[in-house]
Amino acid sequence: MALKTVEEIKAAILAAVPGASVTMLPNPSPSAQQSLLIDAEHAIAIARFLRDDGELALDFLSNVTGVDWLDKEIAEKVKVTRQVAKPVEGGDPGQVQMVDETVEETRKHTEPGYLETVYHLFSVAKKHGPVVLRMRTANRTDKVNLPSFTPIWRSAEFQEREVFDLFGVVFTGHPDLRRILMWDEFKDFPMRRDYVEPDDFEYEPTAHDDVLKRAQAHRAQVAAGEVKE
Repeated sequence: MALKTVEEIKAAILAAVPGASVTMLPNPSPSAQQSLLIDAEHAIAIARFLRDDGELALDFLSNVTGVDWLDKEIAEKVKVTRQVAKPVEGGDPGQVQMVDETVEETRKHTEPGYLETVYHLFSVAKKHGPVVLRMRTANRTDKVNLPSFTPIWRSAEFQEREVFDLFGVVFTGHPDLRRILMWDEFKDFPMRRDYVEPDDFEYEPTAHDDVLKRAQAHRAQVAAGEVKE
């Protein structure tokens, strides 16, 4: 039996997990691989359904990916009505009256960024897939928790650690959430789009070319007391 369409999978989730939020995200690329954005609150129930449903049987999570979405400034044109003073027609010189005038203004606001995780699911038993799931954090700062899928698909364990290590997503319920590529004392998350490389390059034991120049400049600044070690 062929894999259900994304629309059918969305409907199946909503029927099986009351209260779940599922949004289908189109993909305009040639692959046209659409995905399903799910809410964190119902994520475990959704994942368990996708794995255990006899028809879907998505028993294998092949990969977990992190995406960093920065704050985005939105400019919108809105019509506003304001009162302006205009000369009174036929009135005395200098006589004015207040009238309404509608003008178009550009207003800007900032949509907060967030961290996104992307999961590709397959069924080894049914030989179909992938089904692509997405989850998003509330922001990029203090609300970066998402539920761990490791209790559902064991293959998520190391990959969620990588996303934690490089993007800073905190996976609630992960059995061993700690850095996997960077060292324990490392601060920051190297795959975030606003990450700034340090100049000391302590991770580069054989610095060369531009890296060597920056490392030498950094050491000179340390020697001059301009920056800390």
